[in-house]
Amino acid sequence: MSMSYDEVTAYDEAAREAVELGNRLAEDDQQADLWDISDGLLSGAIHYWLYTRQPCGDPRCEDCGPFSTAEERLAELLRLVEQYARDSDYFHSPNDANVGRA
Repeated sequence: MSMSYDEVTAYDEAAREAVELGNRLAEDDQQADLWDISDGLLSGAIHYWLYTRQPCGDPRCEDCGPFSTAEERLAELLRLVEQYARDSDYFHSPNDANVGRA
């Protein structure tokens, strides 16, 4: 499935806004736990993603077919989470326990 320019723009804008929201929340409350902020953002993103993937009710709908059960939606969500995590500049850290030290 190829994406149109508007879809890529919407994706990029949503990702940028999520990062900016996290940064703003952290700046507004210097005492906030950054992990709590990021977990809250992730929770909200998951809720929204699942909401948008609800099947329409037509068992023959080709668009909803891949997401017609909760387990199929979860499998796709997990696939996307792994893909986005591996694509992130922050996936690997120089402080990872499995990083070699010379």
